[in-house]
Amino acid sequence: MTERPSRRLLLVHAHPDDESINNGATMARYAAEGAQVTLVTCTLGERGEVIPPELGHLSGTALGEHRLGELTAAMRELGVEDFRQLGAAGRYRDSGMMGLPDNDDPGCLWQADVDEAAARLVEVIREVRPQVLVTYDPNGGYGHPDHIQAHRIAMRAADLAAEAGLGIAKIYWNRVPRTIAEDAFDRLQDALPGLAFTRSAVADDVPGVVEDERITTEIDGTAYAAAKAAAMAAHVTQIEVAEPYFALSNQLAQPLFGTEYYELARGGPARGEGPSGRETDLFAGIEVAS
Repeated sequence: MTERPSRRLLLVHAHPDDESINNGATMARYAAEGAQVTLVTCTLGERGEVIPPELGHLSGTALGEHRLGELTAAMRELGVEDFRQLGAAGRYRDSGMMGLPDNDDPGCLWQADVDEAAARLVEVIREVRPQVLVTYDPNGGYGHPDHIQAHRIAMRAADLAAEAGLGIAKIYWNRVPRTIAEDAFDRLQDALPGLAFTRSAVADDVPGVVEDERITTEIDGTAYAAAKAAAMAAHVTQIEVAEPYFALSNQLAQPLFGTEYYELARGGPARGEGPSGRETDLFAGIEVAS
């Protein structure tokens, strides 16, 4: 039997591409350091908007299957071998943006029974035994129904796992400190004339932006920024990368962050190690076998 890695990280995301945008550098760093990195994606993003005109014919199930291929390529760039779909590929469908009729599809994630979906995630937790879980905040970062539901499922699964004696030591939510976002967008404005993108988003368009004092943890993934950019670029239907910037289907340029930020939502307390007084390791304070 293969020995279980001493550090085990579980990430729960809504669609293929969310993981690379939010946590690509973190995932690549921990995978390179020998930690077990497990990604669970809740939908295949069947209702995503497609950027390249030559792929514009893709929609629904065909788009989901294509995006699963993109996810596979992205994980190869990050060095992550364990990536799964919640339940099975296509078990829960993309719910579309909040307030659209797509939200009423009985097969979509937004309509899923949270306890039932969480029980499927507990199966993964039972197998992997992660010490750390990363997911979205209660608003899903920016209000997308699938992100909100992924948060609910992840947090409920953590509760169910604890009841079964499979407690997770620390749970983090994806965040970006406001000052970092605003500084990055100031630099982006200066860079725009030389980019393929003609317009910029603003700091408040970045999911998970909060006041700096909410940030407990920062993971320096600058050594893996190129891997993150390559993983994001692998999501061809959804992302256009011009490192160190990128754009989604709205063609609004955003910064590509090599350092990634988190708020410790459960566990801890956070143990500040870096100059900022924040944690610099998601596993800080967790006793792991050598």
